[in-house]
Amino acid sequence: MSAELKITGGMSSAELRQWARRCGSGRAAARAYAIANALDGLSRAEAARLAGMERQALRDAVIRFNAEGVSGLYDRPKGRRPEWLSENEQALLANAIYRGPKPEEDGVCTWTCEALAIWISAHFGKTIHPNSLNRILHRMGLSHQKTRPVHPKTDPKAQERFQKKAWAMP
Repeated sequence: MSAELKITGGMSSAELRQWARRCGSGRAAARAYAIANALDGLSRAEAARLAGMERQALRDAVIRFNAEGVSGLYDRPKGRRPEWLSENEQALLANAIYRGPKPEEDGVCTWTCEALAIWISAHFGKTIHPNSLNRILHRMGLSHQKTRPVHPKTDPKAQERFQKKAWAMP
């Protein structure tokens, strides 16, 4: 390796190769093999080529290896896109789902993904496709399936009387 970049990880090339065989990550293993090749005296370009990477990638791996040891050879976690609905908005959505729709206010008697998408647009000013809403509901631990519809003006006593009459008939 060139004189301006020293490898000070504290492991020999044989120990690095042994670690690479059992690390479980192909990319981390490739970085370890490249560093092991450099420790064996190969040029930076040749060590990187044998491990299937560029010289700059080997240099970056050596810097991380010197700073963090073998844990620096693993890939860093990638950033994620923020959630479309904030935690507060998700809590308000869950509350609206649990209380159920009010037909006079919401215009529906049961929640569907389409109706919830319209509700979100009206309350939060965010447009969302019903399929995307289905994924959000799934992440919140809710199901996209709705309960059996019940008419808002249903009389439970009348239903009970009807059921009793139906069973009383011979």
